[in-house]
Amino acid sequence: MIRGILTAPAQGAFVNDDHCAIKDGSKRKNFRYLGMPRTPGFTQIRMSAKGLSVGILLSDGYVAWGDMMSVQYAGAGGREKLFDPAEATRLLKGELGGRLHDLDFRDLRKEMAALFQRLSSGKRVPAAVQYGISQAVLGAYAHVKALTIAEVLAKAYRIELIARPVPIYAQSGDDRNSNVQKMILKRVDILPHGLINSPSAFGTKGRAFREFAAWVAAQVREENDDQYRPVLHFDVYGNPGLAFGGDPKLIAAFISSVADQVAPYKLNIESPADYGGVEAQAEGFARIRKELDALGCEAKIVVDEWCDTIDDIRTFAQARAADIVQIKMPDVGSVTTSFEAVRLCKRLGVGAYLGGSCTETDLSARVSVHVAVASQADMQLAKPGMGVDEALSIVGNEQARLLATLQSQRSSTVA
Repeated sequence: MIRGILTAPAQGAFVNDDHCAIKDGSKRKNFRYLGMPRTPGFTQIRMSAKGLSVGILLSDGYVAWGDMMSVQYAGAGGREKLFDPAEATRLLKGELGGRLHDLDFRDLRKEMAALFQRLSSGKRVPAAVQYGISQAVLGAYAHVKALTIAEVLAKAYRIELIARPVPIYAQSGDDRNSNVQKMILKRVDILPHGLINSPSAFGTKGRAFREFAAWVAAQVREENDDQYRPVLHFDVYGNPGLAFGGDPKLIAAFISSVADQVAPYKLNIESPADYGGVEAQAEGFARIRKELDALGCEAKIVVDEWCDTIDDIRTFAQARAADIVQIKMPDVGSVTTSFEAVRLCKRLGVGAYLGGSCTETDLSARVSVHVAVASQADMQLAKPGMGVDEALSIVGNEQARLLATLQSQRSSTVA
């Protein structure tokens, strides 16, 4: 059934950044960062995001594609090193290629497990490689079975497929103000990320961030639209922890004050601190959550760094160390593992944010939509890129088309 494995160079929709160097104060000059990189694998602080497309050529001539890539901040917060297309190509020509040729499209879950078992060297198949191959496998399954990818997943996991939209969350990039206004114009469900990724963007004791958050809330209020109540979700990249010495009580007090500023809109704060490891992060976040509860603050904290595998996700969810877990798909590995992570979060009563990275591609973003709808994630990232319009178009349109397809099929069945 499988005639061959194809590869093609892929271009990510944004860049890979050395977060360690940026956090340590590297200066920007136009679009580039000045100085030397700090994270292994980086030859400069900001690099073009390179990926690799893998295609499964079927016997009828159809090619199912998937895209491999690293997230923007590869090698930071416990993540795998920067993606290496040459290494991925060697794996496809060797051990992984042989495993792919064994696919018979009978049992998705068993075949995914066999594909991504440890290599003969004992090493784990890199997460970025798993991510791309699994997209291609799902695409091949969908073609062979004449189903959507969402239907393939629902059938494999024996769950009801509900044709219901998943709220979309957009991120602004550095062009914060213009992109926030775009998001509001387009009535985005959750906004704006803000890219508060450096001490300068956060400001002394968070002053710059506080002003930005208040401005965002004001922009929404000025619409005078009572029907539009977006969630305000900011990624602060651990900067409150740096500003307040990692003290959970001070961090919580700061978050609470921001929540008061942006009321009546709900507030999510992603990565309020970086405690340097999975267990330390879980413990620290749990303490921040406890302090927020003591203040009567309903702001939600979101975990990203040090939550890179399904085991990490389980650790945070079971410890109630975060209200929402970002399932950063290229870091988690196989698309099916991300699906399982959403289901795990829902079983444990924790918000499931099906995320990813601006470095992804149009293809991986469209596959993600099927995962979000099939798993009924609580929110999904508009990706790839940092331009807002393109990401909203790709994710929003794919979701609309998928829902129309599913609803049409259901109507036909009822009739």
